[in-house]
Amino acid sequence: MASYLDIIKQKAAALGKTIVLCEGEDKRVVEAAAQITKEGIAKIVLIGSEEECKRVSPDTDLTGITLIDPVTSELTAKYANILYEARKDKGMTESLAAEAAKDRTMFGALMLKAGDVDGYVSGACHSTANTLRPGLQVIKTAPGTKLVSSCFIMIAPESGNEYCKDGVFVFADCALNIAPTAEQLADIAAASAETGKAIADIEPKVAMLSFSTKGSGNDAKYYNTVDKVQKAVAYAKENYPDLKLDGEFQFDAALVPKVAALKAPGSDVAGKANVFVFPDINAGNVGYKIAERLGGFVAVGPICQGFAKPLNDLSRGCCTEDIVLTVAVTALQAGKK
Repeated sequence: MASYLDIIKQKAAALGKTIVLCEGEDKRVVEAAAQITKEGIAKIVLIGSEEECKRVSPDTDLTGITLIDPVTSELTAKYANILYEARKDKGMTESLAAEAAKDRTMFGALMLKAGDVDGYVSGACHSTANTLRPGLQVIKTAPGTKLVSSCFIMIAPESGNEYCKDGVFVFADCALNIAPTAEQLADIAAASAETGKAIADIEPKVAMLSFSTKGSGNDAKYYNTVDKVQKAVAYAKENYPDLKLDGEFQFDAALVPKVAALKAPGSDVAGKANVFVFPDINAGNVGYKIAERLGGFVAVGPICQGFAKPLNDLSRGCCTEDIVLTVAVTALQAGKK
């Protein structure tokens, strides 16, 4: 039987999307491009020269990969004009745009903006800021979306998990937003639910997490984190009425039916949640790594959400297989646009 990771790749392959990888100077990226192409997961545009790619990964077969060098490409002038039009109100000049368009991450974002590719992946050897800044400047957020956020698809171990009936959870936001406001938490919840549907084929049941369940805890004297999550729940229910969401919940009340029956009787989410929204990045980052290292879950991500077009950031500690999976996820996001 195919693993969940194989299913993600197979679903991506069926879409035939084109994804740009911005870092042809990185051996892992070159190897991932070749593997993706060989397996038919997506069509790949790799930013870099053939000479450069062969230098960093001499034994990799580049057949079927489209290589583009922004310094010499005929497309650079076209993209520079797109950048100028997008940023001239911010003080961008034509000469600055011409130079900026040669930057690999910006070039990749401009390819996506122009519709010449379906998705963008970078970050193996560039910082998150350098990877996402071009997206914020030229791709921008989706209509009606105020916030770019992230989530992880958490895939249960092959031995299974008694609480993970679908074999997959969504954890958010564990990577981008450090201390989201109540409104931002609600927006993260809605975006993560959509990602869960698009990537994992789940019917999302969203738990807004806290150290408190339905008012059992109170830190109003110092921090007001419980109050923040309660406000996020109210805001989400008002602004996303079709979303199955509840809280505030401790993690066990969100996950374990017996605990839910005691702590949150009557909730249609408690004890059944599959999308977990953490109150801040501290809780989220610690939580997903505990699930990964102690629970045996595979963490796919961080997956960016909220951009007008699919754009994802790699960890600089990523391996080739991480890049392959991120491309597959990006293709699936493109398939839902």
